[in-house]
Amino acid sequence: MDREIVSILSQPTCSVDDYRRIMGISKNPAYEAVKRGDVPSIRVGGCIRIPTAPLKQMLGLALEPGRGPA
Repeated sequence: MDREIVSILSQPTCSVDDYRRIMGISKNPAYEAVKRGDVPSIRVGGCIRIPTAPLKQMLGLALEPGRGPA
């Protein structure tokens, strides 16, 4: 897995831009997915953050460092 993606997923939350890079989609579909509730998100003021734990689970990745795919 790309080191940048590993770094993003090691944080508690990521931006919508980070999410779209991980998923390989463009900006509009990423924001639409957040708006529809397809992706869990947290709004803080004008900022949207995506919790990485549910994202890792959706992708079938390990939640704990050092473990392989679930």
